[in-house]
Amino acid sequence: MTVPARLWLLLALALAAFAPAPFTPAARADASRAPVVLAAASLQESLGAAADAWARHGHPRPVISFAASSALARQVEAGAPADLFVSADEAWMDYLAQRRLVRPETRLALLTNRLVLVAPAGSPVRLSIGPRMALGAALGSGRLAVADPDSVPAGRYAREALTRLGAWPQVARRLARGENVRAALALVARGEAPLGIVYATDARAEPRVRVVGTFPPASHAPISYPLARLARSANPEGEAFRRYLLSPEARALFRRFGFGTR
Repeated sequence: MTVPARLWLLLALALAAFAPAPFTPAARADASRAPVVLAAASLQESLGAAADAWARHGHPRPVISFAASSALARQVEAGAPADLFVSADEAWMDYLAQRRLVRPETRLALLTNRLVLVAPAGSPVRLSIGPRMALGAALGSGRLAVADPDSVPAGRYAREALTRLGAWPQVARRLARGENVRAALALVARGEAPLGIVYATDARAEPRVRVVGTFPPASHAPISYPLARLARSANPEGEAFRRYLLSPEARALFRRFGFGTR
């Protein structure tokens, strides 16, 4: 064997030593056990904590994608592979149920929330939330940050509440629309909008904003977060995690983040 040939042999042996193990069918099955969850943006901290707790019980940590419920529902409709869906309203869960994309026997109302008006933490604005409130005057020359009221649950609740309180005409043309509730929250936190409407749990998670007031529950439909397993899911870990989210341990965790539980 020539010297170059020996060098090639040594190189081949070295590469073989560091090569990763082959991805066998058994390894593929094991890797797929982690459930995939599509969840409303307002659940980022709480559902992340629930996933961590589930992993501490010896299960694969769920993979969670957060976005507006509307965007996630359309992803499911387009065939996105996932196991569970947690919406911020019943309407988008109904949308999937009508298309037979969820398993109806697994659907359950998981959480509740409240709707609040927020301002940057250092803002001096004061406003009593109720009929004939001067929301437009409180905005000054700025805009009201809301999730898109044409599709996103938080925006829909906001528009409904303002309409019932007679304040919608003051702000309908003065909206800073966010793609989801966290985008609206960020506008207020950065001082780009003087006021915004978000969930109480969002305000609690962001130290750069303060709550100006809470909307009366009667001013909008009850805020409900339904949970369901998706019809295409064949992963047993998906159903196991769904059941965990309904457990006393998980419900106590959600309450620590400010959510109401059913």
